[in-house]
Amino acid sequence: MEFTVAEILEMQRKLQERYRNVWRPLSPETGQNQLLWMVGEIGEVIDIVKKNGGRNAVENPDLKAHLVEEMTDVLMYYGDVMLCYGISEDELKQAYIQKFEKNMTRWEA
Repeated sequence: MEFTVAEILEMQRKLQERYRNVWRPLSPETGQNQLLWMVGEIGEVIDIVKKNGGRNAVENPDLKAHLVEEMTDVLMYYGDVMLCYGISEDELKQAYIQKFEKNMTRWEA
């Protein structure tokens, strides 16, 4: 099943609209907070692996489900950060391709 950045952004827009009276609106000013929340979620992912070991986090179905849930939280905040800073799917794709191409030759002997 394919899952695109565009779908993630659309889902985040829907969440933001649903909770517009509860959550602070996404803007460059709130982007820093979204980044900090995302880093916190990354910490939760790290904790799962650190406390249980990487192999166990992959092989234990309950741990893997928890790992995937926390990775989903990271991805949701990532989508919010993109929305905060007005980063489009195309901009991300072009930057990713450029970085990929640079990394493909970065460590050649």
